[in-house]
Amino acid sequence: MTGYGSEKFTPIGSHDESVFLEGPSSRWKEFVFVISVCREFVYGFRKLHFVDPCITVFGSARFGEDHQYYGIARKMGAEIAGLGFAVITGGGPGIMEAANRGAQEAGGHSIGCNIILPKEQKPNKYLDRWVDIKYFFIRKVLLTKYSYAFVVLPGGYGTMDEFFEAITLIQTGKIKRFPVVLIGTDFHKDLMGHIKKMVDEKTINPEDAELFLFTDSVYDAINHIKKHAISDFGLKKARKMRFSWLLGEHRMKRR
Repeated sequence: MTGYGSEKFTPIGSHDESVFLEGPSSRWKEFVFVISVCREFVYGFRKLHFVDPCITVFGSARFGEDHQYYGIARKMGAEIAGLGFAVITGGGPGIMEAANRGAQEAGGHSIGCNIILPKEQKPNKYLDRWVDIKYFFIRKVLLTKYSYAFVVLPGGYGTMDEFFEAITLIQTGKIKRFPVVLIGTDFHKDLMGHIKKMVDEKTINPEDAELFLFTDSVYDAINHIKKHAISDFGLKKARKMRFSWLLGEHRMKRR
């Protein structure tokens, strides 16, 4: 499958996110940072404007091809593509690569939001289209904005951050109640114990613990998505959006 490719994006100036988060800087530097953020948002929105409805898959970058969770993610990607959704991930290796690979092998669309890190994370080779993003918070917005469901496989701090952000946005009504699937009952058993503890201590409501499906089964995950993403929201094939020559969008057409 021929990919769309990606153009490199370099934010304005050298005022990077880690410096910004240290505290107040000059008004000019903070203004330049805001402009850089706005440009990166516009860049991401334009690059992903014509993608199909997506399902986001989160998970560790550290699992190799021979790992059981890589195999599960690959199968999950293929099944998501079979539903007619594009698979969108963080664009890196491990679980992300596996889900993108499964989608591409099944003839579906495979999208990545790659984060630019000091130790460069290269986009995996199973992407039809990707964006290179400098700021983590912009990347998380993009991974949420285009998705009708979230699938979370085992991972580290970043995966947990993404899982709890999705749950929090749903819990607080900031996004609709899209289906969330947490895969890996053995890996996440202590996490589930802590969620039960939060219910017992009344820091969350009992119904908040029901905002996601906890399973090992790809079959159950797909049926959950069918019911709560397709049936509940009445999704159907949308008319094809037209490219604007004035905005240079003809260059985004599939080659």
